[in-house]
Amino acid sequence: MAARAYWQGQIRLALVSIPVEIYSATKSGAQIQFHQIHEPSGKRIRYEKVAPGVGAVDPDEIVKGFEYEKGHYVLLDDSEIEAVKLESKKTLELTQFVDADEIDVLYFEKPYYVVPADDLAEEAFIVLREALKRTRKVALGQLTLRGREYIVSLKPCGRGIILETLRYQDEVNKAQGYFRDISDAKPDEELLDLAETLIAKKAAPFKPGEFHNRYVDALKDLIEKKRKAKGGRIEAEPEEEAPKRGGNVVDLMAALKKSLEKPGAKPASARKPAAKKTPAKKTAPAKRRAAG
Repeated sequence: MAARAYWQGQIRLALVSIPVEIYSATKSGAQIQFHQIHEPSGKRIRYEKVAPGVGAVDPDEIVKGFEYEKGHYVLLDDSEIEAVKLESKKTLELTQFVDADEIDVLYFEKPYYVVPADDLAEEAFIVLREALKRTRKVALGQLTLRGREYIVSLKPCGRGIILETLRYQDEVNKAQGYFRDISDAKPDEELLDLAETLIAKKAAPFKPGEFHNRYVDALKDLIEKKRKAKGGRIEAEPEEEAPKRGGNVVDLMAALKKSLEKPGAKPASARKPAAKKTPAKKTAPAKRRAAG
């Protein structure tokens, strides 16, 4: 395989050990990189590592230090840190199996491809993969990657297995602090019907190739305009006026209906008929409109 393995070791399930290699499943997308420039001279700003009272220092003289009290450090070099004994540096012990939907999406961090390290490991690898498929479980364990120990999950993916690093509980903010002020009131049925129709209209299979980074494209366009302007200032185009806050039910109803009237909307007969509602439900929106 052309790519370089991100990690090499073994997956261990009870007394079974499976030599594997892990490869990053993602890569950085298109980005625009900026440098800091001294405007009067047009020269790029450079940074040096300096020590107070010493000045610039040789990178070979730099070690890691932990500040145990103000101004006092325990110094460690890379070899000492590397010598810390953690079994998870070379072995991924599968300690628990859970249903996939038991893990909140907030905990998932980054995916990796897991493949058998050689032909001898392939049989045990396939057994593990198929067992996970049949039981519909996700395997959990802990693994050290690049100086940090992660919780990781394993789940089958085609002929291989996907490993995903997970965040620890103290790395995830509790949702209650953000959602507690949101009302738990039930939405108006007619509004809900319109929203469901709009969702159905825009429903389609996920095709990631249809999405691209529009911000990067816009920056490239700006850079090209600036280059052609030979340093002249590029004036920003006026932005669309933001929608006003505090719109009432009448505004939301009108907005949903208008959205469905755009080209490509399904004919009215394909939408959910409002006639099924009871008279009491029909009069409620009318009262709110009169109040608005």
